[in-house]
Amino acid sequence: MYLNQEVKKEIFAKYGKSNTDTGSPESQIALFSHRIKHLTEHLKLNKKDYSTEHALVSLVGKRRRLLNYLKNTEINRYRAIIKELGLRK
Repeated sequence: MYLNQEVKKEIFAKYGKSNTDTGSPESQIALFSHRIKHLTEHLKLNKKDYSTEHALVSLVGKRRRLLNYLKNTEINRYRAIIKELGLRK
C-alpha cells in the first residue's frame, strides 16, 4: 500500500511538530498533498475512474480550506508550508 503507518509518521515528523502530531494544519496539508500526488498519477493511467476523480476533487477542496485557514490565522506558517511543498510557482 502506498500510504502505510511508516510513511504517515515520516510525513508527520517532517512537517508537523513530532511524528505523532496529526492535528496541525501543516501535517494535514502535507498528508493531503501526498495523497493528491498519488491519485493524480493513478488517474493518468485510469482516465475513466470517476470515483477516484471525485475523491481527488474532495481532497483538493479539503487542502484548499486548510490553506485558507492557515493563511487567515498565521501567514508566516502558510508561506513556509507553501514553499516546502512547492505548491505555488
